[in-house]
Amino acid sequence: MPDEKPLRPATKEETADALSFALRFNGKKRIHNADEFMASLMAKHLTEHLELAGFVVMKGPPAGPHNNPGHKYPEKPK
Repeated sequence: MPDEKPLRPATKEETADALSFALRFNGKKRIHNADEFMASLMAKHLTEHLELAGFVVMKGPPAGPHNNPGHKYPEKPK
C-alpha cells in the first residue's frame, strides 16, 4: 500500500477509551442502554483481559474527516 501509515502499540488508556466510546455510542449516536460509569468499568476490564491474553492493540494516526452518508445537502438553486 503506497499510503500506508505507521502503527504503534496503543496504550492501555487509549484502548480503554476506545472501548468505552464503543459501549456508549453507535457511530455518533448515543446508546442509552449503558451509562458512563458502566462503560468505563467494562472498558477497563476488557483492556486488562486483552493484555493478559497477549493481545497487542495497534493505533494508527488519526483518521481524516469523513463523509456522513445520512447528511442531506441543500439543493443548489437552478
